Amino acid sequence: MRIMKGRSSNPTYHVIQDVKRNGKRSTEIIENLGSASEICKKYNVKDADAWAAEYIKKRREEETSKDHKVMIPFNASVIIPQDKRLGFNAGYLFLQQIYYKLGLPTICSKIKKENAFEYNLDSILSRLVYGRILFPSSKLSCYEQSQELLEQPDFELHQVYRALSVLADNSDMIQAELYKRSKKLVKRSTGILFYDCTNYFFEIEKEAGLKQYGPSKEHRPNPIVQMGLFMDKSGIPLAFCINPGNQNEQLSLKPLEQQIMRDFELSKFVICTDAGLSSDANRRFNNYGERSFITTQSIKKLKKELKEWCLDPTGWETEGIKKKYDISQLEEDSENINRIFYKQKLIEGYDEERDIAFDQTLIVTYSLKYKLYQQSVRNRQIERAKKLISKPSSADKRSQSDAKRFIKKTPFTDDGVIADKAMYEIDETVIAEEAQYDGFYAVCTNLDDSPAEIAKINHDRWEIEESFRIMKSEFEARPVYLRRDDRIEAHFLTCFIALLIYRIFEKQLDEKFTCEDIIRTLRKMNMRQVDKHGYIPDYTRTELTDLIHEKAGFRTDYEIIGPKAMAGIIRRTKGL
Repeated sequence: MRIMKGRSSNPTYHVIQDVKRNGKRSTEIIENLGSASEICKKYNVKDADAWAAEYIKKRREEETSKDHKVMIPFNASVIIPQDKRLGFNAGYLFLQQIYYKLGLPTICSKIKKENAFEYNLDSILSRLVYGRILFPSSKLSCYEQSQELLEQPDFELHQVYRALSVLADNSDMIQAELYKRSKKLVKRSTGILFYDCTNYFFEIEKEAGLKQYGPSKEHRPNPIVQMGLFMDKSGIPLAFCINPGNQNEQLSLKPLEQQIMRDFELSKFVICTDAGLSSDANRRFNNYGERSFITTQSIKKLKKELKEWCLDPTGWETEGIKKKYDISQLEEDSENINRIFYKQKLIEGYDEERDIAFDQTLIVTYSLKYKLYQQSVRNRQIERAKKLISKPSSADKRSQSDAKRFIKKTPFTDDGVIADKAMYEIDETVIAEEAQYDGFYAVCTNLDDSPAEIAKINHDRWEIEESFRIMKSEFEARPVYLRRDDRIEAHFLTCFIALLIYRIFEKQLDEKFTCEDIIRTLRKMNMRQVDKHGYIPDYTRTELTDLIHEKAGFRTDYEIIGPKAMAGIIRRTKGL
């Protein structure tokens, strides 16, 4: 292990070490110390060379201290001390490394200078973020469980709730700062932005503030809040907003987009949304300046002539082949099953308010694979509907995607007389109506890109759905137990930061493992403290833990880690 110094007038310093992989020797950078000017400013020194020499000396001493046998005396007749914690989680250290690289301690210091409070905002925020990933729970439980980390909390529970109000007041600033700082860690692909909304429920009955009754996506009879989320093309969250649960989600796009343009200094991008957010107003808003849009289009809601054009089996093309297809004549062979057929139509328009053209291209695609998938889903629903007919009390129609929509209830006899008992049967008309759309999918855009490229961009929207799934399942962001609006906003801010840190961590691991595997592994990476001798890993070493350590540049899976060595690891996660 040694220092590598650059040759410029303001040289950069790195810690490097020799490695041998696949029989070949090479060197790798294990830590970036920064430029000479950064070192002098950060550590308040005048000589970067002297500081680097002292730093590498300490690193070597720490490494040397590991390389010795430790004899630990245990006594079978001695009972362990009462109330003394012996086990600690070390998985948070890998999250902490990203937390510090994102500059969140600096952001918290900036907030503290502008507000009159004595508690450690950084300590509270970091524990809320780590806890949301490692042991999601209420704020009370999170406070208690933060004592399971190697570094103990230095705040009281009542200070957590006070900090939530401060975090809510600074939410916009924090989001903007995180975006700027995250660009130094990962590539932010902001040319294409995905936007979607979801809602979170409260286990209460009374509406108040943000908590309002609205169309719940879980079909729960509880007040909800609405969360809008922007994500860049690389799958990393960009910004979010919280709105009342009874607000039309289409109204949430424009304000958050304006915030991004103002605070993030972004002006050129493509907004990609689903059909629920594709209002005419939102399309017109993104038909201006350097902004564009791609939005899913419901074929059922198109005007009659456009709907007929979409469903017309003739005039279809596929990528790379100069030929027109009749999709009604396609054979279900291996080639056609994997092909996407498309056609496009220009819809001319005019924006009178801005006095500019408002032309849109309607692109409709057809896939035999998608058709077969839709048929299989509907067939399973029809089978469920047939079983429900035998139970008239539970056979009434409930929702658009419910199997009960295929059941027709007839309360009258053929003579128009009210029947003693309503008759239930499968509604073949509804089935036929749905079947005609099997395999079709449409989008509208004001871009001039090829249909294949537009379809590919739209397909990547699945990642924002995945982000919502992570927050709702792995992070357990619902139900929300807070009542005050500012604390509710702060709760979702910590969820947003947790998602950002997790996504960056996932990218660092080359996306080789599932979300469930990664989070489960971090949760199980516990250490057992052995008095003054140090810490012993209490988890299974796996391919994933090896990759985590490789990317982090430090290891926690030695047979025993001395107190000084562990303190050194903690310092390195903080860039100290």
